[in-house]
Amino acid sequence: MQTARLNPDEERAMAILLLLHSAISEFWVSGFPISDHHTLLFSHVRPAVLYSVTRRTLLPHRLRWPHRLRRPIQHRVALRPLLHRRSHLGRLRAPPVPPPQEKTLRYFPLSAGKKNCYIIPNLPSGRYYIRTFTVYDNYDGKSHSPSFDVSVEGTLVFSWRSPWPEDLARTGAYSDLFAFVSDSEADVCFYSIATDPPVIGSLQLIRVDPASYDAVSIGQNYVLVNYGRFTCGSDQFGPGFSNDTDLFGRSWQNDKDVRSTDDDSTVRSLSTRNTIANTDQSPNYFPMKLYQTATLVDGKGLVYELQVDAKLDYLLWFHFAEIDSNVTKSGQRVFDILINGKNVNRIDIFKEVGNFAAYSWRYTVKNLSSDALSVKLQSVAGAALISGLENYALVPADVATVPEQVVAMRALKDSLRIPDRMGWNGDPCAPTNWDAWEGVTCHLNKNETALVISRIDLGSQGLKGFISDQISLLSNLASLNLSSNSLGGTLPSGLGQKSLNTLDLSDNQFSGSIPQSLATSNLQLVLMNNNLLEGQVPEELYSIGVHGGSIDLYGNKGLCGVPSLPDCPLFWENGGLSKKALAAKRNRYQRQKSLMLLEMESQHAKALTPFTPR
Repeated sequence: MQTARLNPDEERAMAILLLLHSAISEFWVSGFPISDHHTLLFSHVRPAVLYSVTRRTLLPHRLRWPHRLRRPIQHRVALRPLLHRRSHLGRLRAPPVPPPQEKTLRYFPLSAGKKNCYIIPNLPSGRYYIRTFTVYDNYDGKSHSPSFDVSVEGTLVFSWRSPWPEDLARTGAYSDLFAFVSDSEADVCFYSIATDPPVIGSLQLIRVDPASYDAVSIGQNYVLVNYGRFTCGSDQFGPGFSNDTDLFGRSWQNDKDVRSTDDDSTVRSLSTRNTIANTDQSPNYFPMKLYQTATLVDGKGLVYELQVDAKLDYLLWFHFAEIDSNVTKSGQRVFDILINGKNVNRIDIFKEVGNFAAYSWRYTVKNLSSDALSVKLQSVAGAALISGLENYALVPADVATVPEQVVAMRALKDSLRIPDRMGWNGDPCAPTNWDAWEGVTCHLNKNETALVISRIDLGSQGLKGFISDQISLLSNLASLNLSSNSLGGTLPSGLGQKSLNTLDLSDNQFSGSIPQSLATSNLQLVLMNNNLLEGQVPEELYSIGVHGGSIDLYGNKGLCGVPSLPDCPLFWENGGLSKKALAAKRNRYQRQKSLMLLEMESQHAKALTPFTPR
């Protein structure tokens, strides 16, 4: 697989930065003060766009706004100041002085539907670093932290279950991942569990190098979810903790909460101000600060106990730098890496890169039998040393709905005027862990590579729109029920898919003729009664009743041409009389007029004859 690389300018300023935050009083971008009235903001990262989820207007005219963000119905709540805490499973607690996006949250009530999404359009295809900030802080006074799921690009990535740990609910947490966006838009969706309203404080997307984190060998079909990113020998740093950061915007926790030692081992820290080679380079851009500190253990070993989900595989990324000037040759510091007791590698940093140079090594852990992952650095010569450790869950990307069917469903959402309470947002069928859109049934296609729409059941939903022509893209639709609504307009010709076997449009206000395409479908049940349809009924459609099917056209006063309906004076085409039919009608009228005139003249002549009795 060929991978597009970034040029030097792009390497210094990674593409898209999208920050969806709840409240900003003022934000400085490229020298412009940006007030609290923006829908789209421009950032100094090249090329970069900053999105606000609040209802804002555009400023200043010197900036270009390529598109608008589609946003869900949402409610904003101000929060009390947040406290600083550390967290687990890759979740970073909020800093002592919260930035603006940590001062408010958005919640999605059930009236907005069970599924709500942010859809960021017009994105370049590529790999993105995506981070959320989530907090509850008892904003509703119910003392009940909500249960909900979060998906990215149709794949379930985060699950929040009530009750949250008290300090986490109070202070909030950052969660992040790496995912591919291949369809020019990123979907981040929230799904309510039971009746709990999902919440979010901020959402950030940063386009990163497409080859980062071994993407070439891992492929695009995995989402890398952060289960722990640790800096060793220093305080946590990065967004949410300090102004120190890297081009990806990663945050790094201190490792002391997850490390332990053998009984006779001593842990100490080591740091340097020397420049570290091989840092801030493509494709991963690991920051120099990460390698300027280290944790050392004098004794048998240093152990990291990581919490994981045994159902998933994990990508471990180890970071080392020999920053002890007393180590001047290979063999002075050597240690083994053991994963769940299995010796997987022997490390000699100086042998690999010398001193004061960054060295990274990765390992994939598969087939776990428990929710604990043990990483041990066992000394062979000298003290074991580590500068950083990352743990990413390899979450398989879920199957998504066929793109053209997504287009069709979004068009139907608009044309049918689907109410917000039905939650028609994001992918109609994915993630497969969630229910499909309300009233929609999906299944895998024949190759089991994508999801398709097989059934739409929207009877008695108070709909008042019309059927979009895009319904023709639903090539797997077997059943459509739009009965007992107030839908109108003409029936699109694309309604007659070969897959369709059940059609219920009864008790609406559809007008015009029945499209000929319905006659060529495989329909077995057709209910069009009580509408405003007119014109000739296709004979092939009506004949399904003769072949074991059922059809009901009652209540359409303008229909004609089949048994139980009036004869059609002339044949109908495309909702009315064709040009030929209109011409025939004019000719017939002229002939009838001529005959009437002849008859009148004949009667008049008879009245004047001498042989007519008086």
